[in-house]
Amino acid sequence: MRRRSRHEILFRLRQEAANVYLLIATPALPDRVWPQAPLPGLPDLSSVVERLRHSRFEATVERLANEVLAHRFPLFGTTIEAGREIRWRRDYQHGIETGTQFFRRIPYLDFERAGDHKLIWELNRHQHLVLLAQAFRLTQRSEFLGEIEAQLASWFAANPYLRGINWASALEVAFRALSWIWVFHLAGDRLSDVSCRQLLNGVYRHARFLERNLSLYFSPNTHLLGEAVALHAIGRLLPEFPGARGWELEGRRILEEQIAAQVREDGSYFEQSTYYHVYALDMFLLHATLAETSDAYRARVLRMAEYLEAVLGLSRTLPFVGDDDGGRLFHPYGARDRFGRATLATCGVLFQRPEWIHDEEELYEQAAWWLGEKALNEKASGEKAIVAPSRTAARTGSRLFTQAGTAVLAAGELHVIADAGPFGPWRAGHSHSDSLQVLVRHGEEELLIDPGTYTYVADPAWRNRFRGSAAHNTVRVDGKDQAAPAGPFFWCGKPRVKIRQWASEPDQDFLDAECRSDGIVHRRRILLLKPAWLVVLDEIAGPDGEHVVEQFWHCGEPVEELSERRFRIGNQSCLILAGGGTAECERGGEAGWRSPVFGQKIQVPVIRVSVRTSLPARVAAVLDVFGKAGAAQCKLEEMRSEASLILGDGIVVVRFPEEGLPRTECLH
Repeated sequence: MRRRSRHEILFRLRQEAANVYLLIATPALPDRVWPQAPLPGLPDLSSVVERLRHSRFEATVERLANEVLAHRFPLFGTTIEAGREIRWRRDYQHGIETGTQFFRRIPYLDFERAGDHKLIWELNRHQHLVLLAQAFRLTQRSEFLGEIEAQLASWFAANPYLRGINWASALEVAFRALSWIWVFHLAGDRLSDVSCRQLLNGVYRHARFLERNLSLYFSPNTHLLGEAVALHAIGRLLPEFPGARGWELEGRRILEEQIAAQVREDGSYFEQSTYYHVYALDMFLLHATLAETSDAYRARVLRMAEYLEAVLGLSRTLPFVGDDDGGRLFHPYGARDRFGRATLATCGVLFQRPEWIHDEEELYEQAAWWLGEKALNEKASGEKAIVAPSRTAARTGSRLFTQAGTAVLAAGELHVIADAGPFGPWRAGHSHSDSLQVLVRHGEEELLIDPGTYTYVADPAWRNRFRGSAAHNTVRVDGKDQAAPAGPFFWCGKPRVKIRQWASEPDQDFLDAECRSDGIVHRRRILLLKPAWLVVLDEIAGPDGEHVVEQFWHCGEPVEELSERRFRIGNQSCLILAGGGTAECERGGEAGWRSPVFGQKIQVPVIRVSVRTSLPARVAAVLDVFGKAGAAQCKLEEMRSEASLILGDGIVVVRFPEEGLPRTECLH
C-alpha cells in the first residue's frame, strides 16, 4: 500500500465529508433556472441532420435505435437483452445485481459480489439515449422520444442520488452527464416539461458530485480527463446553473495541466495503450471545441493526432497495444479498431489537415455533431479551422517515437509496429507484458497481431493470460512474464526497456532494443529490408544453468504449416524460423486466443518456438511478406561477436555485428 501524503489525506477527508452532506441534503436545481434547448454553446445541427438524411450513417443509427426500443442494447460487440424492465444495476451477462447502498459501500471491483462493473457502467453511460435523440432528429419518429423519457424516469427511480454502483465511479458520472447534455441539445425542446426538469436536475446533481469527487489521486489518467471535460462542459453550456462559472474554470485548468502531464512531447499517451490514446485524444478534442485553449494545449493535441496517424498506417486501423476497454467518448458503435478514423477526421477539420479525412462519412460519427456544418464543408471549401494549422508537414512512413518507444517501420502497404517502450506510470495498470513485441499488417491483411484485452475483473486468470508475455509477439523465459501481475491493474517489478539504436533509410529500417527483467536480458534486433522482408533476431542472456526460451508469433488468419519451421500466414506471406528447438502452431490452449472486443474471446493461431538451452541463446525469424522465398529454409550461424542469418541457399545473408547496423548481402 503506497503512503499517502498529508495533502491527499486532507483532500479525501474533505471529499467524504462533502459526500455525506450531499447525501443528506440532496441538491436541487432552483425553479428559476430553466435553460432552453438547443444549447447556444453547441453547434446548430439542423443542417447536419439534413445532410445526413438518407445516408448509411442514418440507416445505422435507425437500426441501432430500433434495437434500443426493444431493450436490446449493443454493448462491446454483442447484444444485451434487458427485457421489458431495465435493471440498471445488473450485470446481465453474469446475472449479478447490487443494491442501493451508499456508493462507497459498493464493492464494484469484487466480481463475485458486484459482477463485471464494466458491463453495468457501459449501459449506464446512456450513450444509447444520444443515439435515440439522433435517430429522432434524423427520422422524426416520436417513439424514440418516448423511449428517452421512459428510460430516464426508470433510471432515476432505480438510482437514488449517491446510492448504488452507478455512482461508484466519477468517470461514469461524467460520461452520463455528457450524454444527457447531448440529449437535451438534440431533443430537449421536444421532451415533456417533466422529463426536461428531471434531466436538467440530473445534470446539475452530477456536476455537484463531480466537483467533489474528481480523481486527483485515485485515477489521475483518463478518469480525471473525462471528469474535467464534463465539469467544464456543464459550466460552459449551462451557465444558468449555480456554480457553473467555477466548474468551467476548474475543468479548463485541470485539462490544461493534464495535457502536459499525460501526453509526452512525442505526442504519445503516457499509459502505453493505443486504445487509451484515442480515448484521451477524443476528450482533449471535445474540450478544444468548447473552450478557448492555449497554444501549448493545441500543439500537444496536434502531436497526439500525428502519433495516431502513424500507428494507424495506410489501413487506418488501430493496433491494440496495451489495454482496450471497448468504450468511447462518443458513438461507441462499430469495429473498435476503426474508432481512430473518426478521431483523426475530427483532427483533420480542427487542424486543416484534409489528408486525415479519408472519406466524408468518417466525419459523420463525431466531427459533424461536435462542429456542425463546418465539419462537412471543411474539405471542400477550405473554411478556416478552429485552431491554427500545423506548420509541420504530414509525417508518413517510418518513424520512431522516442518517449513512447514506438517504432513504425513502413514500406508501401507494409506497416510494422515495434513496441520498445516502458510499462506505464505508477502501477502500470493498463500496460501489458509486451515489451519488444512486433505487429505487422500488409494493406488490409493482418499478419502478426496483438490478441487484445478480453476482461478486467470478471476472471483474474484470463486477465493475466491476455496481458502476459505469451499473449504477445515477444520472448518469454522460464514461463515468467516481464513483470509480475498483482491484481487486475498492478504490475510489480516493471522491466527496464531501452532503445539501443534506430536507423531509417530508403532501403531498410533498423531497431535495436533490449528489455531487462528479473535477471534476464532480452535483446531484439528488427530489420525491415524494403519492400517486404522483416528479419528479427532475439538474443537472451541471463543466469547460468538450463532455461526454457519461448518465442511467440500470434498470427492473422489463415495459417498453414508448410514444412518444419515454415508457416504460411494470410494469403501469401511466409514466416520462417531459425535457432533450434521446436516450433508448433496451436489454437486455444494457453496463448492461442484473441479478444476482438472487450468481453469476447475467440481461438486464433499462435506459433510457439521453444528452446531448452543454456544462456546466452539466439533465436530468429524472417517474415517474407510476398512469399517469394519458396521452399527456402532459414539458418542461423553464430560467432562470438556476430550472428549471420542465411535465408535459403544463400539468397540473402544478413550479418549482425555486436554493435552497429547489420550488413546485407544478396547473392542471387
